[in-house]
Amino acid sequence: MNDTTVQAAGCVLWRRSPVTGDLEICLVHRPKYDDWSHPKGKLKPGEDALGGALREVAEETGHTAVPGVELPTLRYPAGGRPKQVRYWAAEAVSGRFAPNAEVDRILWLPPAEARVRLTQPRDRDLVDALVRPREHR
Repeated sequence: MNDTTVQAAGCVLWRRSPVTGDLEICLVHRPKYDDWSHPKGKLKPGEDALGGALREVAEETGHTAVPGVELPTLRYPAGGRPKQVRYWAAEAVSGRFAPNAEVDRILWLPPAEARVRLTQPRDRDLVDALVRPREHR
């Protein structure tokens, strides 16, 4: 990996529905890009990936999260440079969303609806990676 690769991290944030107890996944809407994605962002210099992922969750969703398993790393071009984003499954444990300049809305959706709402097809694989192990328990 060369030094020009943008390093980022994020989480597939999940919770149990307060109504049904079913799995729900949090998606964030970024008005700058008018897209729906998982909370993620660039790492600060010297920041470890998991710490950065949890920081981004807090900044973008207002929620504190407990990290779980690491999910697949995504690699794709962004702004003419290669980008690498490491992801973790993370359970939302507390917090409340407040709109900000970066994220104006969040949605808690069942996995099938989250897959459809996500703007980038590559992000759908992360939903599958989160859900698949749960289906075999």
